[in-house]
Amino acid sequence: MLFIDVVTKVLAVRLLTPGQPVSIIGDTVTWTLVRNSGAAFSMATGYTWVLTLIATGVVIGIVWMGRRLVSPWWAIGLGMILGGATGNLIDRFFRAPGPLRGHVVDFFSVGWWPVFNVADPAVVGGAILLVALSLFGFDFDTVGRRRLNDDADGKAAEDKAAEDKQADDSEPVSPSDESSAVGRQAETS
Repeated sequence: MLFIDVVTKVLAVRLLTPGQPVSIIGDTVTWTLVRNSGAAFSMATGYTWVLTLIATGVVIGIVWMGRRLVSPWWAIGLGMILGGATGNLIDRFFRAPGPLRGHVVDFFSVGWWPVFNVADPAVVGGAILLVALSLFGFDFDTVGRRRLNDDADGKAAEDKAAEDKQADDSEPVSPSDESSAVGRQAETS
């Protein structure tokens, strides 16, 4: 994903002229070179350095979280976000007007939708996948789906064990109870 994003941006900068869209399907789908100082799909323009810091935090968080990943679906979703965020961060750090203020290269326009690049739908698609996984009970640190009944049964068993242990700890044992328990144990042997 990251490779495709970087290569398509390099090609867009070399082959397209700002303000001169190239028609792919009429006026509906065009190649349109835009320098975006905002977030995905040209949102939040004017906050470039804040977006850069947030994206850097997201990338660091995903890399840190990735060490504990077990679920392949979470790996796909986080990988999509990581690839897209890293692709746009490369622009933020290395494109004009300068580090932390660089504008992201967007070049693909569909109808009324804002101009975007390969990274933008990857980030959005990854985020949608993670929300869906969360809603349907897939955890990042398990392979399969979390079962609500298993969680409830497990919690009930843990609570019962804790209550039994607490009851055992709080009841004093008299010497006569110990001798009768020893006697019963000897009878069963």
